[in-house]
Amino acid sequence: MILRLTEELNVAVSAVRTAAKVCQAVQSQITRDAMEKKDRSPVTIADFASQAVVCRALADAFPGDPVVGEEDSTELQQPENAAFLQRVLEELGKIGIEADAETACRWIDHGNGASSSRFWTLDPIDGTKGFLRGQQYAISLGLIIDGQITVAAVGCPNLSIEAGKDSSGGSLFFAVRGGGAFVAPIDGDSFDPDSSTPVRVSGATEWADARLCESVESGHSSHSRSAQVAQSLGIVKESVRLDSQAKYAVVARGEADIYLRLPTRADYREKIWDHAGGVLVVEEAGGKITDVAGRPLDFTRGKELSENRGVVVTSGPFHEGILAALKEAGVE
Repeated sequence: MILRLTEELNVAVSAVRTAAKVCQAVQSQITRDAMEKKDRSPVTIADFASQAVVCRALADAFPGDPVVGEEDSTELQQPENAAFLQRVLEELGKIGIEADAETACRWIDHGNGASSSRFWTLDPIDGTKGFLRGQQYAISLGLIIDGQITVAAVGCPNLSIEAGKDSSGGSLFFAVRGGGAFVAPIDGDSFDPDSSTPVRVSGATEWADARLCESVESGHSSHSRSAQVAQSLGIVKESVRLDSQAKYAVVARGEADIYLRLPTRADYREKIWDHAGGVLVVEEAGGKITDVAGRPLDFTRGKELSENRGVVVTSGPFHEGILAALKEAGVE
């Protein structure tokens, strides 16, 4: 593996791994009672702690790089949320990061940067409902330079490092543009890209062999339209449904061939942090990604993919057929 941006990759991987430790610790504390009450406090705590961890690392290593993240500390600093803030500090302390409230909030708010010629984008917990269910979620970090995603680290703490096998260790997918896509254990302390495992998209070329990958939540993507497209193309395998950018990882390593994020309403636009890390991993694994009209995703427009509608992710051979079927189904 020939690496450019070696320092950026090393910092990104280390930061995502550390954030995963916080998220795993908080998720392990979720009780059945909390799930039944639909208590979102665990994911709130993990979200803020994860963003603090990653932004702290990026600010130390690359102080001139803006970070476009999902969270800010405004609500966390309100008096009525003092208990939440204290929990964030406690969770950081458990992994050896000591901070007072002001410092932790400063780290979180480092993620309030604006896009520029070089910036990072972060989703500290992608897949909040999966996190609360004890299922799939991801910590996704991408470096964008001149509109191109150049470095990606996507941590999937509950996704086995080997396809089709159960594992409590979790996996971390990473890529540098032009260098291929790889997976490594998420719980390692050292990082050697050359000893990591390459990942590659499926080699399937027939519709009967293709498998769709979708969000668990129908609010994120139109399942009915996906089913219509699948039927029209002769896709017969049962869809894989899981939360977060773990879907990108599943396509990248060949467990699924197609991931559709279809618009659920006319005015909705995707957020860049929901896709940047996963996009590069799939592309470097040999896949293809556009919006539903076949346009490349445009990461130069701020926090949203404002020039795009939906996202179509494929292993490659199926891409044009999917776009044609979407157009026929009225998805544009």
